[in-house]
Amino acid sequence: MDTSDTRDAGPDRRSIWTASAGRTTFPPLARDLEVDVAIIGGGITGVTTAALLAADGRRVAVLEAGRVGMGTTGNSTGNLYAMVAEPLHKLASRWGDDQVWRMVDSRRQAVDLVEKNTRRFGIQCNFSRQPWVLYSVDASPDSNAVIDREYQCMRDAGLEARVTSDIPLPYEIHRGLVVAGQAQFHPLRYVQQLAAIIHSGNCMIFEDTPVTAVDEESGTVTAGRRTVKAERIIMATHTPKGFNAIQTELGPYREYAVAAPLLRRQIAAGIFWSTGPEADSTRLFEMNGEAWVMMIGDKHKTGQKEDPEASYHKLESLLQSRFDAGPVAYRWSAQQYKAADHLPYIGPSIGSERLLLATGFAGDGLTFGTLAAMLIADHIAGRQNPFADLYTPRRFTPLKSAGTFLRENLNVASYYVKDYIKGGEVTQLSEVPRGEGRIVDLAGDKLAVYRDDAYQLHVLSPVCTHLKCIVHWNQAERSWDCPCHGSRFTCDGAVIEGPAIAPLEKRMTPPADENQTWLP
Repeated sequence: MDTSDTRDAGPDRRSIWTASAGRTTFPPLARDLEVDVAIIGGGITGVTTAALLAADGRRVAVLEAGRVGMGTTGNSTGNLYAMVAEPLHKLASRWGDDQVWRMVDSRRQAVDLVEKNTRRFGIQCNFSRQPWVLYSVDASPDSNAVIDREYQCMRDAGLEARVTSDIPLPYEIHRGLVVAGQAQFHPLRYVQQLAAIIHSGNCMIFEDTPVTAVDEESGTVTAGRRTVKAERIIMATHTPKGFNAIQTELGPYREYAVAAPLLRRQIAAGIFWSTGPEADSTRLFEMNGEAWVMMIGDKHKTGQKEDPEASYHKLESLLQSRFDAGPVAYRWSAQQYKAADHLPYIGPSIGSERLLLATGFAGDGLTFGTLAAMLIADHIAGRQNPFADLYTPRRFTPLKSAGTFLRENLNVASYYVKDYIKGGEVTQLSEVPRGEGRIVDLAGDKLAVYRDDAYQLHVLSPVCTHLKCIVHWNQAERSWDCPCHGSRFTCDGAVIEGPAIAPLEKRMTPPADENQTWLP
């Protein structure tokens, strides 16, 4: 996300990872290339895939629009675990016990690969094995039932789980489920250092190289004036760029995080999830010898929350009420894409042997991103991976996905229709406050208008360049967010993330007299 604009004094609007990592200096793409594999995206998925393919002797080019790891990876929570954010017993009711066991086993192997890379390459990323804990704060039958069902499901999946009431949190809980041997690390340092290690003449990493077109038929990836020809193209972009049918199976969501230093070390590190209605989660971790607490929650559909700033305040208040912590030092949000049938899509795209996808990781992207690299590298090498069929984008699961599919796409359709029917939020440019954005209706023409801190107006078309939905202003992050498929744009219209490739169209600068009706 763009965090370069000035703000009022307060917490750093970067994640704790981006604020505490160095800056990579890989070159932009400056010439046309021919390689075996072109990877679009330089986060944990793209860099890990490049490392595995390079080890297999493939000639690889990684094309990163910004800086390596600075997107979703750098805005993650830094946790690795075999489970997923969704209760396993619910997944078991949808997929069956055997398939859940396979999912857990595949994720366990992915966590092991991160540890293996850390040790093999000497990556300094604070990797440590830590417990994962699910706890309830009351003795309600519902909470107890969740703990019991999860315990049984985890034991069936081969996890080392135990139920206890002795959880060393600094506030009262009723019951907890502890799974040993999960992990925490600094995700951005891990990806940056891994990228630096593998960067070579046969594994080239390019930054500041946004992809502007992908031609699957010819195997051509275009980035500005340069092209990369490849036998295989991997979309390691969190969601496919441009249009792909799989996007109808994905729901884009944003979730918020805040982090503060602990004034005293109250408990050991770990990953803590609540079964309560808030469904918040807490991370206790160490960085540079200092104890920190992170709180995550308040998830909502991208572009569909009127006051994202309230999410930060809610989490900050909860953190301060539970822990003896200093003021919140960092607050940020991140995007996730949830698959309709609740499992990621990893592997060859429908109807294409050249294009490979890695998407639908929901809130578990660090582990699934690593797993995606393993699956895709095996596929390209012609190795049989025992989990490939579980995650293939070509699976057909109407009974498992129908309800979510209909709900998500009706939601998209409702925003598409109502945003075109309704007028703008204001009808005069003078009504756009400093530091804020509004959809302005000038004589029937809608404009996305942002007034910066220097009172200059930035005037754009509000039509998302992906599938033509109307973008909404996100005041917390000063971005234009699409409520349909999750594309996000800076206040100047540049693409931040999502399926959109092209920026929002710029409109003419309005006249000095803002009270006049102005037509572009």
